[in-house]
Amino acid sequence: MADCYAFPEKTKFLVTGGAGFVGSNLVEEILSQGYQVRVLDNFATGKEENIRQFIDHPNFELFRGDIRFSRVCQQACEGVDYVLHQAALGSAPRSIKDPRTSNDVNITGTLNMFIAARDKKVRKIVFASSSSVYGDEPNLPQIEDRVGTPLSPYAITKKVKELYARNFYQLYQLPVIGLRYFNVFGKKQDTQSDYAAVIPIFVKKLINDEAPQINGDGYHSRDFTYVRNVVQANLKACLAGEEVNGEVLNIAYGEQTTIRDLYDKIAGLLGKDIEPIYCSERPGDIKHTNADISKAKRLINYKPQFDINRGLQETLEWYKEFL
Repeated sequence: MADCYAFPEKTKFLVTGGAGFVGSNLVEEILSQGYQVRVLDNFATGKEENIRQFIDHPNFELFRGDIRFSRVCQQACEGVDYVLHQAALGSAPRSIKDPRTSNDVNITGTLNMFIAARDKKVRKIVFASSSSVYGDEPNLPQIEDRVGTPLSPYAITKKVKELYARNFYQLYQLPVIGLRYFNVFGKKQDTQSDYAAVIPIFVKKLINDEAPQINGDGYHSRDFTYVRNVVQANLKACLAGEEVNGEVLNIAYGEQTTIRDLYDKIAGLLGKDIEPIYCSERPGDIKHTNADISKAKRLINYKPQFDINRGLQETLEWYKEFL
């Protein structure tokens, strides 16, 4: 059964990066609940096809623009109740190759959004952080107030976002909540990018009867999180009380899966018997992620409903239709 969210009738959301993977899933849910949504996207990584089905919807509005420009952020926040800030330049390897652009988009762009949300007096801004902030912290499960040294420029940008959020709440009383996503997957996740995530890479290769590469020995593990759990967390964070403002929450399912096991699950669901190719590890990768999600459960009533098996089944059905 779908979640229902008790916002006032004409509530308006701004989803930055709304043509991207997570953003477009948020847009779909917001519209299905009967609320209004404005998408801000410059289509650097977002895709037109992700939002094409919404273009003629009476509650949908597209604002083409770049969060690196403060004027754009101010305009996009006009008349908005809640901001779901998803726009970012993802990927640790991309940030290692080009740290300046990751910094400009993820830090300067987020600062612009925080200032705009403050100036336009939005009810709350919820932003996407990442499990990458845990860096070299070896203890599992990962707990929000126990982090290590970031291992990539991308991870640094996410940590700086969190620091700015806490500071803006303390200085300006900006209602802001950070969500540390753990390896999100699901429909509309890009398979074409050089920096595509592991699940769409595996799916694309196997559907084409090709052998995917696995970086390292395959015993790295991740807390894979289906996108519908992330959508729930964003909307519940908007409805949360003042005690959550300035905080950051782990958003995951709370289980570990090795890359080898993940590959076997996907190959099995697709009916493929192809051995992967093992190659060298990628710089900037964390060895293991496994989230303690008790804080999110306590503060925003987060209840992830989709484990990796159920999430993969739905995801693969979508890829079979649209790949």
